[in-house]
Formats: sequence, C-alpha cells, structure tokens
Amino acid sequence: MKTFKTSKKQYLTFINSLVVFILSISFSFAQVDADETTDTGQTITVVVNKVKNNSGQIMFALHTNDTWMKSQGIQNINSSIKDNTVTVTFKNVKPGAYAIMVLHDENENNRMDFENGMPQENYGMSNNPLSYGPPNFSEAKFEVTNKNLNFDVRF
Repeated sequence: MKTFKTSKKQYLTFINSLVVFILSISFSFAQVDADETTDTGQTITVVVNKVKNNSGQIMFALHTNDTWMKSQGIQNINSSIKDNTVTVTFKNVKPGAYAIMVLHDENENNRMDFENGMPQENYGMSNNPLSYGPPNFSEAKFEVTNKNLNFDVRF
C-alpha cells in the first residue's frame, strides 16, 4: 500500500492557493453588491481614445490608496474596444480620494504582461502622469466631492 507524504512546502502552497481562491470569490461578490446599490454617490466617466488596435479588452480599476498596486480596485470594469475607443462609467462613488488604472489587455489573460521587467501592454492612469518607474497613487489621485467627473486617459 502506498502512503503519501505531504511536505510542509506543498501544504503551504495549497493553503495559499485556497486563500487566493476564496479572496477572488469575495471580490467578485463585492462587485456584484456594489452594482446593485441605489444611486448614493457620484459617477466617474473614463474615455480612452487612440487605442492602438481593437484586439483584446480594456481593463479599468478604480482604486483607493489602500488598494493601489496591492489588490483589485474597489470597482473594476472590463470593456471591449470599438473603433479604437472605449468609454466606461463607475457608478455610486462615495466622496474621497481615488485613482484610476487602465490596461489594454490585448491577449485577454486578465493581467499585465511583462518581459525583462518591462510592461508589454499599454497602460495609463487618471491625470495622465508622465512617470518613469512604477505607477504612483499620488500622481494619479483625484478627489470625488459632490460632482460627477470625466477623465480622458492616454496610454
């Protein structure tokens, strides 16, 4: 009779995978709940013009300082591209400080692709900062108050 021994490393890998799976389910349910709420906040409309092609999708994420470059945004929208342009609207955004990250996911693998540490897909942020290095929340940050907002994001 064969016996299987599980190493500590295999066990930790399994636990980490399980935690990530549970969190991803939680994020998807949180998104559904946010979409079902009544109008209690502002809208933020984001337009991306001059997308280099109509392949793949454009991924939009509305972030707070707490989620920036750490997890999914507090609202996430994926959109197809038509005539090299995409427009999306975040709804029911409460007052506070936010930043938007936008990614042209050409191969639709739901993540940014890198080669030798450099991004291989176009991306942009609210306020269109010209930065060298990782995206910075303070450069993309804006305040939501009592008015709806519009942003044009460039890649």
